[in-house]
Amino acid sequence: MKTIGLIGGTSWVSTIDYYRIINETTNERLGGNASAKLLLYSVNFQEVAAFTKLGDWQSIENILSTAAKNLAIAGADCMLLCANTMHIVAAQVQAAIDIPLLHIVDVVLMAVQQKKISSVLLLGTKYTMQASFYAERLQQQGINLITPGTMEMEAINDSIYNELGKGILLPTTKTLYLGIIEKYIGLGAQGIILGCTEIPLLIKQDDCKVPVFDTTLLHATAAVNFALS
Repeated sequence: MKTIGLIGGTSWVSTIDYYRIINETTNERLGGNASAKLLLYSVNFQEVAAFTKLGDWQSIENILSTAAKNLAIAGADCMLLCANTMHIVAAQVQAAIDIPLLHIVDVVLMAVQQKKISSVLLLGTKYTMQASFYAERLQQQGINLITPGTMEMEAINDSIYNELGKGILLPTTKTLYLGIIEKYIGLGAQGIILGCTEIPLLIKQDDCKVPVFDTTLLHATAAVNFALS
């Protein structure tokens, strides 16, 4: 079994789900008392969030690359950034280490392709929705990426930083998300990417009539696949 390196704390709420899913999946596959071999470097999200709001991606890159190097030295065989937004600097973090970084969009792309759909709605922080790292990879494979309007982006972003990232799950916020989802299904979205690792805490497949792509679940499962390969 290979050792999984996790850079978490962005936020700690979703990092808990990474830890749980990786261990549950490992045990399901190996049985007995088996659990995953993993290393976790949990950053101070207050620092990262502040740099994110300032658009200071160099400082974020420095934090994440330092964490990645430390995990590699400690014996990690692969690396995961446990947040979609942090993949804005994924290429730079990968360049800092000699072990593979499992990119969250590559994993999501495979899942979307398996469903044979050609148009998906991306929900996440405004930084993720406005960035190109999802659109470029999906569009290269002929998949149209839809993002919400500006006011909707701001509402989703506020809910992530002020509620979901703190473990606060409000019925009114769920109603907001479901309204946006329903609107864009009507405009042609054939699937929904929950492109923030906190959103799956609030929105589930049972809430939607089209396929939902839980990025936390997909990413954590890919880590197990790597570790047990």
